[in-house]
Amino acid sequence: MSKKLIYICSPLRGDYERNIENAETYCRLVMKYIPNALPIAPHIYFTRFLHDTDEEERRLGMAAGIELLDKCDELWAFDINQPSEGMRAEIEHAKERGIPV
Repeated sequence: MSKKLIYICSPLRGDYERNIENAETYCRLVMKYIPNALPIAPHIYFTRFLHDTDEEERRLGMAAGIELLDKCDELWAFDINQPSEGMRAEIEHAKERGIPV
């Protein structure tokens, strides 16, 4: 049985390093407590080689994240009280595609 892919949606901009650490924590919690799920957090992976402060690289990273989102079963949004521009775009995309948020 394949595992459910959970897209982790949380802020990146602002306190950049802290927000990446937070996303890592969210992924760790999914791995630890949801045995049939795999977390997908593009802003952990893509920030290793794309710079969010470079608008072209940010655009590439956002587009790649949306491609991954299309393959996911659900989107889990964290820190939703103040969603970033990127979070809002991901949530809207998920809703348009019928991916549970």
